Amino acid sequence: MRHYWILLSFLILLSCDSDPTNRNPFLQEVNFRFEINLNLPLYNNLNNIGNPVYVGNAGVGIRGAFVIKSSLDTFLAFEASCPNQEPSPCSTMEIEGQNVICPCDDLTYSLFTGQLLNRPDDGNRYYDLLFYRATQSGNTVIISN
Repeated sequence: MRHYWILLSFLILLSCDSDPTNRNPFLQEVNFRFEINLNLPLYNNLNNIGNPVYVGNAGVGIRGAFVIKSSLDTFLAFEASCPNQEPSPCSTMEIEGQNVICPCDDLTYSLFTGQLLNRPDDGNRYYDLLFYRATQSGNTVIISN
C-alpha cells in the first residue's frame, strides 16, 4: 500500500506543469507598484470609460504602461513595450483611440482585451499585450506587477 502512495504522489508531481511556453520571451518580468491619482489633470481621461492614458514614469513596467477604464469600476493596465519585439528604440507602442500600435511592426492591440487585432497568418507565434494588475481604491488606481 505504501508503494501505491509513493507512485501516486510521483505521478501527481509529474502532471504539474507551469507551461513556460506561454511566457513571452521578448519581455522580462519586472516588479513595480505605481499609484495614479484620478484627481490630477494628467490622469483626467481615466475618469471616463474608454479613454486610455500612457504612464511613462521611471520604474513602471519596462517601457511604461497603458491604463484604461473599461467599465464603471474596472481598470485595465498593459505593458507599453511591443510584445513581439525585443526592447529597442522603436518598441514603445503608441495610443490610437482605444488601441495601441507597435511602430516596429505595425501590429495593433486592443486595450480592452490586450489581444493582437491584426495577427499575421504566417505560422509564427505572436503574443498579446503583457497584463498588469490594476485596482481602484477611492480616487486612486494602483497598477502593479
